[in-house]
Amino acid sequence: MELFIVDSMLGKLAVRLRLLGFDTTYYHNAEDSFLLRRSREEGRLLLTHDLELPRVRGANAYFVVSRKLDEQIKEIAGRFRLEINHARFFTRCTVCNDLLRPIARERVRGKVPPRVFKSYDNFSLSPTCGRIYWKGSHYDRLRAELKSLLP
Repeated sequence: MELFIVDSMLGKLAVRLRLLGFDTTYYHNAEDSFLLRRSREEGRLLLTHDLELPRVRGANAYFVVSRKLDEQIKEIAGRFRLEINHARFFTRCTVCNDLLRPIARERVRGKVPPRVFKSYDNFSLSPTCGRIYWKGSHYDRLRAELKSLLP
């Protein structure tokens, strides 16, 4: 499985890769030198829309040609032979990239809107940032979008 770092021009791609279950770091407005250094230190492939970054000597960077999000994902999946598997969908926090963990319904009382607490039984937590997830109305739309990427 690939580890990615994504530049600020590809923020939506970073979120989608996380939704697909891929370990993807993202730094908003980070300097190129910082991204290249982190890429090397962490063994991550730098995904960029900057034509110059992949040309830097020793860079582990890939210029993403596509401009549309779904095409970007298909481009990267094809180029790096990523295994897109529905079992990995929604396993990472879209904000901090940490792996999500199930959390008991009672533990989210008062931390989610009352209507959400009343309507849903299953919740997940990002241990790093504390964000709580549930399969709300957006879940079906995102799941269909992600499933369209399966081979």
